[in-house]
Amino acid sequence: MPEAMTKKWPENLIQNALLEIKLQRGIVLPLMAMNFTWFAKTAITTAFLGRLGELPLAGATLGFTFANVTGFSVLNGLSGAMEPICGQAFGAKNHKLLHKTLVMATSLLLFVSIPISFLWLNADKILIKFGQQEDISMVAKKYLTYLLPDLVITSFLCPLKAYLTTQNIPIPIMLTSALAVALHIPINVLLSMTKGLEGISMAYWITDLLITILLAIYVVIAENKKGGKWNEGGWWEQGIYDWIRLLKLAGPCCLTTCLEWWCYEILVLLTGRLANAKQAVGVIAIVLNFDYLVFSVMLSLATCASIRVSNELGADSPGPAYRAAYVSLGLSMVVGFLGGSVMAAARGIWGPLFSHDKGIIRGVKRIMLLMALIEVVNFPLAVCGGIVRGTARPWLGMYANISGFYLLALPLGVIFAFKVQLGLAGLLIGFMVGVVFCLAFLLVLIARIDWVGEANKAHMLACNQGEAGEDDGRKTSGMVKENGS
Repeated sequence: MPEAMTKKWPENLIQNALLEIKLQRGIVLPLMAMNFTWFAKTAITTAFLGRLGELPLAGATLGFTFANVTGFSVLNGLSGAMEPICGQAFGAKNHKLLHKTLVMATSLLLFVSIPISFLWLNADKILIKFGQQEDISMVAKKYLTYLLPDLVITSFLCPLKAYLTTQNIPIPIMLTSALAVALHIPINVLLSMTKGLEGISMAYWITDLLITILLAIYVVIAENKKGGKWNEGGWWEQGIYDWIRLLKLAGPCCLTTCLEWWCYEILVLLTGRLANAKQAVGVIAIVLNFDYLVFSVMLSLATCASIRVSNELGADSPGPAYRAAYVSLGLSMVVGFLGGSVMAAARGIWGPLFSHDKGIIRGVKRIMLLMALIEVVNFPLAVCGGIVRGTARPWLGMYANISGFYLLALPLGVIFAFKVQLGLAGLLIGFMVGVVFCLAFLLVLIARIDWVGEANKAHMLACNQGEAGEDDGRKTSGMVKENGS
């Protein structure tokens, strides 16, 4: 009997792993398609801007970078708090918590959009103060002014995406994104001909508006078909406890996302201070264009890991949660190696697609090899971030990013690039050290997770949060009555 069990154990392990891979494939592939369409939309916008001339292209690119740093990174980061809450609520079959979290997250993003909009309206003054040319800064402000509606639209779109993906429903997001991007070209053609730069800016948020409307319609129809789950309520029953939990998760999620986005922007700014700045900036811009394609796969794997872990923890299933985490890590290592290999193999043909300058082509060929090594490590790092987010502890990812990128990668990159005079390669070597440190830090933390304890805690929170909020309300009203009497 023991011998039979010994033979059966690896078979069960392999079967469970294959089952988990099948589950994750159903989530990852639609998310990848969705992320690819997002980058396609950005590429289409850039192509239409390029037709307007050098100044509109430079100004709009600067404006969109400003929008990413100050706006979209913040809103995407804040909506990341929905992944652990909604993921665990779905695992626990607590539809009431799913409903209230969707409303709270949307309200939070709309509120945060107000100060962001003031930043965008004063973008020209801010950019000029930081040394940007006045004519380019003015174009950037004009582009951002016509992009303002996208803050409101994104405040609805991000929560809707998180609401569906945490319930393992990524197909509608993929289909609506594909349809919207297909329409993005004719919308750009029409608006660029009639309104120029302003029209291209408007086309960006019109595309997002189409996705938002289609997803909202899908959610309403799907909820009505659930046979009563729509009527379980929770939509307008938010209590203080609900808001505290959301804000506690939203802050670290936002910081983790922003710190990562900002770090790459700082990399570009540092590249502009190198001795051969023009060539170096051209090289890093071309390399990062390939990196964005790889990042869309990486982001999909990380989101999938967060969803699968949070779903299983909410269902009080520590074994499947553990399996989901380690299968995700294994997949990330395999896909990371493949992604790095493709990047290394493409380094000879990628540069000539963007430039005919021999110096830039040689630089791209050399730097893409270094970036390929970084991406091999970046894939499991991103998935580790997804795992800790799924356990409702996103601050671990925040600590890893602060220590790895800002206390290690950037200082070392500056030393290697400017003191040792390795140039752009030195900056990336510093990044490599920082990424390896981040990965090691998170792997140690994940290895120490008490999955049974996490599952019990997540299940209790997901199942009892509505009751806890009601209890808090009763206690508060009771205290008021006692004080009044």
